[in-house]
Amino acid sequence: MGVFTSFNGLLLLGIAVTTAMFVYKYQEISSSAPIPDLKHDQYWGPGKAAEYKENAAIKKFDISAKPELIEALKKKLSEPLVLPEPLEGVGFQYGFNSKYLSEVIKYWRDSYLPKWNERETFLKQFPHYETQIQGLRIHYIHVKPKATEGKKVVPLLLIHGWPGSVREFYRIIPLLTNPNPKSDYVFEVIAPSLPGYGWSQAASKVNFGPAQMSIVLRNLMLRVGHEKFLIQGGDWGSILGSSISALTPQNVLGYHSNLCNTNHVVALVLKFARSWFPSFFITEENRAFFKTLGKDLLFIMEESGYMHIQATKPDTIGTALQQNPVGLAAYILEKFSTWTNVEYRQLADGGLTKRFTMDELLDNIMIYYTTNSITTSQRLYSEGFNKAQLSLKMDYVHVKPPTGCARFYHDLLHATDTELGTRFKNIIHSTYHSNGGHFAAMELPQILYDDFIQFVDKVFAKSATHNT
Repeated sequence: MGVFTSFNGLLLLGIAVTTAMFVYKYQEISSSAPIPDLKHDQYWGPGKAAEYKENAAIKKFDISAKPELIEALKKKLSEPLVLPEPLEGVGFQYGFNSKYLSEVIKYWRDSYLPKWNERETFLKQFPHYETQIQGLRIHYIHVKPKATEGKKVVPLLLIHGWPGSVREFYRIIPLLTNPNPKSDYVFEVIAPSLPGYGWSQAASKVNFGPAQMSIVLRNLMLRVGHEKFLIQGGDWGSILGSSISALTPQNVLGYHSNLCNTNHVVALVLKFARSWFPSFFITEENRAFFKTLGKDLLFIMEESGYMHIQATKPDTIGTALQQNPVGLAAYILEKFSTWTNVEYRQLADGGLTKRFTMDELLDNIMIYYTTNSITTSQRLYSEGFNKAQLSLKMDYVHVKPPTGCARFYHDLLHATDTELGTRFKNIIHSTYHSNGGHFAAMELPQILYDDFIQFVDKVFAKSATHNT
C-alpha cells in the first residue's frame, strides 16, 4: 500500500511538474516578443550612406512612359508567337492557356496600345508624388477629399501587394475620398508603390525585408504630415500593415486587412486542431471558408511554386520575365485568374474578364513593364523569408492597435479569430464575405469599402469610450 501510495504521489508530482512546464512554456510563447531594434533611418540606396544627404522635398511625379519604349513594345508584340498547343480539354490547370494567351497578346497589341495615351491619362487621374526616404525615391498617390463638411478626415495608408500595384486601388479611392451619407468619415488616401515595385526605387542593399520596408512606409506617412493614421492592405500589404502596427503602434489608429494571417506556432497548432475538430473552432455558417488540413496542403503544393522560386532565385526568374512582355503577361495574369477564384483554372480563358476588364489587367502589366520592376518586386520574397528576417520573430510581436479582418471566400487562405488572436490582441471587427478573392479592392471595391468603414466606426467608437 505504501509503495502504491508513493507511486501515486510520484505520478501526481510528475503530472504537476509537466503541467507547470507546459503552462510556463505556453505563457512564454504566447507573450509578446520584444519589438526588434531596427534603425529608422537606415540607408538602403546605392553607394555609401556617408555620401548620402536626404532631400526631404515632396515633388510631383510624372508617370509617363517614354514613347520609344511603347514603340519598342509594339514591335515585340508583333513578333510571331511560337507557343505549344495546350493539352486537350485543359484550361488553366497547367498554367496560362496558350490559345488564350495569343488572344491576350493580340488585344494588347491591336486594341490596347493604340489607345495608350488614353490609358496613361487614366492612370494620371490621381495626383502622383515622389520623395526620398532612407536613400530611396518613393512614389505615391496622394488624394485629399474635396468635400469634407460635417465629416472627420482621417489619413489612410493603402498598401498593395504582388503581383499587383497601386492600380488595384483605382476603383476604391473615389469611394474613400468622396463623402458617404452613411459614414461620418472621409479619408485622405496615401497609396505608395512599394520600394522595388512600379515607380518606387528598389533597395540596393541586402536584407531589405518586410520589417525594414514597413519602416520606410511609416516614415513616408510622417513625411506627408501624419503622426497617426489608419492602414488597409492585403497580400504584402497585410504583412507590411501588421509590421507597422507592431513596430510603431503609437502611429497606428487602426489596421484593417483582407488577408489577416499569422504563422505564430500556437496559431499553427490551433489550425491543426481546427482541421480535425472544426465544430469546436468555427460556426457551421463559416465552415466553407476553411479547408481540411489535407486540402490546405494540396492547395499550397499546387499554387506556391512561384513563391519558392522568388524566395530563392528572384533574379533568375526576373531575368526570364524582364523585357519579355509575353512571358510577363502570362506569369502575372495567371495569378489574377487563380487567386480570384481557383475554379477558374477549369476555364480556357481563366475567367480573367469575369471580374476585371482586360484594360485593367493590362494597366497593371504596363506598370511592371514600363518601370522594368518585375525582378526587384520579386526580391521581397527572398528578403522576406531569409534568416535575417525570420530572426526578428515578427509573428511573435503582438499587434495592439485595433484590428479588422475581412475574409473573402475565394482568397488563398483564411484564419479564425482564435488563431489570429495569438498575435492580434485587439480584433474589434471580423467578417466573412461569400464572394470575392485575393484582389478585393479591385474586384469588389464597394464591399471592401463598406467593410472598412464599419471597422472605422468601431475604431472611433472604442476610442471615444476609452477617452471617457
